[in-house]
Amino acid sequence: MRQMLLLAPLVLGACHQNLTMSDQRKLSEWERSDVFRNGKVLQPPAPGTVSREQDTADVRTEKPPMTLALVYRGRERFNIFCSECHGLGGDADGMVVQRGFPKPPSFHEARLVNAPDEHFVDVITHGYGVMYSYADRVPLADRWAIVAYIRALQRTKPAIVTKAAFQGPER
Repeated sequence: MRQMLLLAPLVLGACHQNLTMSDQRKLSEWERSDVFRNGKVLQPPAPGTVSREQDTADVRTEKPPMTLALVYRGRERFNIFCSECHGLGGDADGMVVQRGFPKPPSFHEARLVNAPDEHFVDVITHGYGVMYSYADRVPLADRWAIVAYIRALQRTKPAIVTKAAFQGPER
């Protein structure tokens, strides 16, 4: 009983604190504030930030020059992000596929060998079929590096002609 009497003021005191977010002071976006060094509440976005509404089509077409360093970076990024489904050789035989996940197309199919580089960047950016978007995980420069590595992989084998090869890339 004595313990209950000691806890009662704490419990009752907490009930009267009405500190919800709606009761807190808010700053207007154009007010002055001590929170930031520049004294403004409204701050510009961080460098490199891309809005979801911003059209990035023009950015995706800025293809970097093909270099050995770009291919090496692409191999590293490919092995991290792509090989679990597409396999180390781009044959669509990755570990996820071996465990029953739907098989992606092989990068050695003629339609993908003939697809423009922008097609791969677009698929990495937006996803396709059961592949989700990697835009939040793979920076644009690394998407181009992955494409450079996919092109290097495609040179290791002759193109596989399938029925889909006559339809062209789907994106």
